[in-house]
Amino acid sequence: MVKRFQLLDSSLVPSESADSPILVFVNPDASEKNILLNSFSIDEHTLLSALDPDEVSRIEIYDDVLSLIWKRPMNYSGKDNFYFNVASIGLFLVKDRLAIVLTEEISIAPTGARKLHRLDSLLNVLLAILYETIYHYLEHLKVIKMISRDLQQKINTAMENKHLIQMFNLSESLVYYANAINGNNAVLTRLRSHAEKVGFAPQILDLLDDLIIENNQCFRQAEIYSTVFSGLMDARGTLVNNNMNVLLKNLTIINVVFLPLNLIAGIFGMSEFSMMTGGMDWRISYPLFFIAILVIGWLTAFYLGKLNFANNKLLRRKRNQRPP
Repeated sequence: MVKRFQLLDSSLVPSESADSPILVFVNPDASEKNILLNSFSIDEHTLLSALDPDEVSRIEIYDDVLSLIWKRPMNYSGKDNFYFNVASIGLFLVKDRLAIVLTEEISIAPTGARKLHRLDSLLNVLLAILYETIYHYLEHLKVIKMISRDLQQKINTAMENKHLIQMFNLSESLVYYANAINGNNAVLTRLRSHAEKVGFAPQILDLLDDLIIENNQCFRQAEIYSTVFSGLMDARGTLVNNNMNVLLKNLTIINVVFLPLNLIAGIFGMSEFSMMTGGMDWRISYPLFFIAILVIGWLTAFYLGKLNFANNKLLRRKRNQRPP
């Protein structure tokens, strides 16, 4: 699919003209690939790199052709189970035409990032897309932080691995994000060096400097999140195991309390109880039997509680006696 745009009053507007300066290719078919190969002096390897999600960021500059492979965050869906992925985007600037190659349809107009004062050139449009990508990364990092806090509250009481797996997905996503952002930084650094050699306008150089700063800040934030997540994963797994151990311990206590009661009820529930009570009225004997069972159950639970308290006190005493 091909979408065409042109610059009008410093903004992008859709166009139907075949000579539109900005062309957006979304999953191009064979005929659209031929247009890119012939009209934009793109080799087949570079074109396939723009559609490969595992391709590293890079920039190629020769003659009047600027080829840029950039890593961007993919649009997140609730079906992804908290897994954030990255994709490649190809930006090819040839004289007075700009080709953008994507694997999924996204908005190329600046929406939330720092908007350029004037989209009066194709180079400004290219830089605006890079700005929008960095802003997209930052928004996803905020979402990941919010999701992690919510998952942490669920893990505190979790008895299964569902939330822990989701946390693993977030941790893996942050690794990919940090790697992609770091690769983008290398592209920006080389683009800044090329712009200075060619003699770009001062405002373009300032804009590239701002891009590098924002991208570095984004990378540091993703790296910090990744480090924190990986450092706490073992602790979160231990927390889930501890919750399961506490549950099993409580169930064991309940079984121990009711074990003698089941035995007594099984024995005296037969005819022997009537024989032992003799001529006592059943309206008196059965309530007494019920009260006796309650007393035995309470004494058993009380003894187990005291035993558990003594064990915990002994463990604390041993920890305090350990040499520093």
